[in-house]
Amino acid sequence: MQPQPAIDVHLETEAPSAFLSVRDLRVHFPTTDGVVKSVDGLSFDLERGQILGIVGESGSGKSVTSQAILGLHKGSSAQVSGEIWFEGKELVRMREGDMRALRGNEMSMIFQDPLSSLHPLYTVGWQIVEAYRQHNKVSKAIAHRRAIEMLDRVGIPNPDKRFDDYPHQFSGGMRQRAMIAMALVNDPKLLIADEPTTALDVTVQAQILELMKDLQHEFNSAIILITHDLGVVAETCETVVVMYGGQCVEQGSADDIFYNPQMPYTWGLLGSMPRMDRTRQARLSPIPGTPPSLIQVPRGCVFHPRCRFRDRVGEACTTVHPDLEDVDATGHRARCHIAARQRSEIFSTEIAPTL
Repeated sequence: MQPQPAIDVHLETEAPSAFLSVRDLRVHFPTTDGVVKSVDGLSFDLERGQILGIVGESGSGKSVTSQAILGLHKGSSAQVSGEIWFEGKELVRMREGDMRALRGNEMSMIFQDPLSSLHPLYTVGWQIVEAYRQHNKVSKAIAHRRAIEMLDRVGIPNPDKRFDDYPHQFSGGMRQRAMIAMALVNDPKLLIADEPTTALDVTVQAQILELMKDLQHEFNSAIILITHDLGVVAETCETVVVMYGGQCVEQGSADDIFYNPQMPYTWGLLGSMPRMDRTRQARLSPIPGTPPSLIQVPRGCVFHPRCRFRDRVGEACTTVHPDLEDVDATGHRARCHIAARQRSEIFSTEIAPTL
């Protein structure tokens, strides 16, 4: 199927008040084997100055979501529907030229692997200069000073000398810092970090996360942190979206997700995470089975083939797709057929004691 041409944005509905609002986002990829439903009905809001964590296993739709926000699926075979509102502007139907003016300027991204994201044939400093001059009509000298300033701000030693180094001359942690400098050189309002610390050792990981939080406070930017590491989420995020099989299965504050989780998949993620703050009473318990095929998504609850509590509900788990329902009035929502009171009882008596 050919991608649909870009069209002008007509504000047929009132724009949401949230800084970033994703509404019923769907990103499907037609293939010879069928349609891959990478993201299937995702909604969430993010306010300026907040850090939102999107967590889930590989293949849950986290990175595809971030690429959709940045408009990186435009011109591809991807079928993108729903709405993405950014400061009152709807992005899904926005023309590529207008999207390009936002990308790298008002919104930016830190990719998972800086070695493959940085061009190996150009110096690190030159690449930061180009990112700055793309959106600012300034001289090379001014852009050069700005690049050195950003390298210094992210903790690169001797930034004036390292400006002329190539990516392979930087360590892994320094390359990630350089990527952060490039992403922040235009003072973006929204920063998306896709697994920014996966390839780094624990010490450097802590430094990078602390750096991101410091810069977020300095620029009052909003951050979407995409990760599979719940420890990173606990350290940095105020709100959390848990994704599984291309869908949001639970969302709420970090306290909700860690201290009052309401979905068996979230229980499984917490049960497989090592704890450093206290001695665990049981061995780590991995989630059995494998993530679902996004071409043949299971009927009913997308998690039911791996859920050890499905027998407590009956046929509904395998035949009826559960809605994402409010747990309370604070914005905590979960997608599960088990009654809320029964979920709370299961968590307090069977899950929490093993964490």
